[in-house]
Amino acid sequence: MRIVSGSHRGRTIVTPDGRNTRPTSDQTRESIFNILDHADWAPPLDGAHVLDIFAGSGALGLEAISRGAAFTVFVERHPQALAAIRKNINHFGLGDEARIHRFDATKLKLAPANRPASFTHVFMDPPYGKGLWSPVLRRLPQYLSADGIIILEESRDTEVAPTVERAGWEIMADNLWGAARVLFLKQK
Repeated sequence: MRIVSGSHRGRTIVTPDGRNTRPTSDQTRESIFNILDHADWAPPLDGAHVLDIFAGSGALGLEAISRGAAFTVFVERHPQALAAIRKNINHFGLGDEARIHRFDATKLKLAPANRPASFTHVFMDPPYGKGLWSPVLRRLPQYLSADGIIILEESRDTEVAPTVERAGWEIMADNLWGAARVLFLKQK
C-alpha cells in the first residue's frame, strides 16, 4: 500500500500484521479523495483537521495529511495497528501533524486538549458488518465543525441509510467500490 497523491505520494504505508485490519485499497482511497476534492459540499482538505476512527494502518489520515490536512488524530485500540500507525508517522516525519489515541472508538471521548480544533473530516472504517459506526455517529456532532463531513466505509451488502438518516445525518453520496460501500455524510 502506498500514499496515492500529495507531498508523500508513492511512499509505502506500513500495515498491521495479522488479519485484524482491512486497509482501504489504494483505488478506493483515490476515489474518496477525488470526491472530496471536487464536491461543492465537502470542506477543503488544505488546512483540514482530520479524525481517523478505527484507523487500522492510518492510511486515510495519512493520505489526508499528504494532500494538505494540517492535523490528524488517529483513534485505534489494537496494539498491532497502533504500532503500524506509529511507524508510519515516524517514517513520514509527521510528529507535529498527528496524534494517536488508544481508545475504543465506540466510546469516543476526546478532551479539548487532545484536539486542536473541530474536525472538518472524519474517516470511519470499522470492521465490516458489525454496526460499530452507529454509536460513534451519535458522539461525533460535538467534535465536528459546522461544515464537517463524515466518510463512512462499510460492506457493500450492509444497509446503512435508514440508521444514518434516523440519527440526523444527510447522505451526500453513496458509492460502491469493490467490497466497500462508502457514504459521505453531513449533519442535517
